[in-house]
Amino acid sequence: MTENSSTRISRRTFIAASGTAGALALAGCTRNPNAGAGGGSAGDSAGGENGGDGTTDGGSGGSGSLSGSIDIAGSSTVFPLATAVSEEFRGEHPDVKINVSSTGSGGGFANHFCPGNTQFNNASRPIKEEEKAQCESNDVTPVELKVATDALTVVVSPENDWVDSMTVDQLKQVWSAESPPETWSDINSDWPDENLELFGPTDASGTYDYFIEAVIGEEGPGHRTDYSATEQDRTIIQGVQNSKYAIGYLGFAYYSENENSVKALGIDDGDGPVKPSLETAKSGEYAPLARPLFTYAAKESLAEEHVAEFATYFVEQSTNREVVADQVGYVPNSEEEASAQMETLQKAIDEAQGN
Repeated sequence: MTENSSTRISRRTFIAASGTAGALALAGCTRNPNAGAGGGSAGDSAGGENGGDGTTDGGSGGSGSLSGSIDIAGSSTVFPLATAVSEEFRGEHPDVKINVSSTGSGGGFANHFCPGNTQFNNASRPIKEEEKAQCESNDVTPVELKVATDALTVVVSPENDWVDSMTVDQLKQVWSAESPPETWSDINSDWPDENLELFGPTDASGTYDYFIEAVIGEEGPGHRTDYSATEQDRTIIQGVQNSKYAIGYLGFAYYSENENSVKALGIDDGDGPVKPSLETAKSGEYAPLARPLFTYAAKESLAEEHVAEFATYFVEQSTNREVVADQVGYVPNSEEEASAQMETLQKAIDEAQGN
């Protein structure tokens, strides 16, 4: 698999940047307002210098031979991985301009990808039927590509000295809309009689959707609404860090970059508490909060060589432990998983390019 160490950026750099800005136009990049699967513009971005017309300057045979623009929206969880892969790709193809935005999985599908304004949407849960229908109505065909595995992480303040783990039932009690507890002692009488302070993602987030599916139950009462909701994972870290009585949840990569700021809880799914880690997520022990991460490519955009090359590169890099695990903090795909994703992608490329 391809690696380019000279252009690799640190996990600390792009996670910190994403926490304050929420969107990153990669070094030297500005958004092409006409880029996207359907040729439209992403409505929340300013126009900028167009680095290419979506065509190649001679195919994909040599470094720098590709040019064009790529717009990526979606999951804040997948954002740091997409950023790292994009930086790697631009090291080999500096004339390809890439913009990665953190909009939430659902926000990306609804506002950018399905309307045809971006070529890719990152997602921390599978695309929903209503999103597929929206894409279809705009002649956008989503191609699902698994790019890593995450361990959704529940965090508390380092000053919290009364809990190191919670059962799935206790998590459900905390976050369910049905008779939600107000104090820690409402969950366990041995815990402090102090008000809970809750931090988590918005309802546009795939992390939010996955938490409902895995913990609360899709047929259940729903997620409580009286909490501090944000699309910025660093805001969750800061909120929990600054309050002894806080609790929140987010993707593992942001926790792993802030292990000294917050404390991760073990999750007991019936066989004893298991702490989140790359190893426990990979083995399946970290249940039910280990989850696949995706990027979705618009098949129609794969007709453009620079888009097809980037999609291929993303799948190739999904097995790269140095990028996926060491830099970002997720579990890389196995060679078998990557091979299956590559078959899916190559079929879509062939269809898009009329091969």
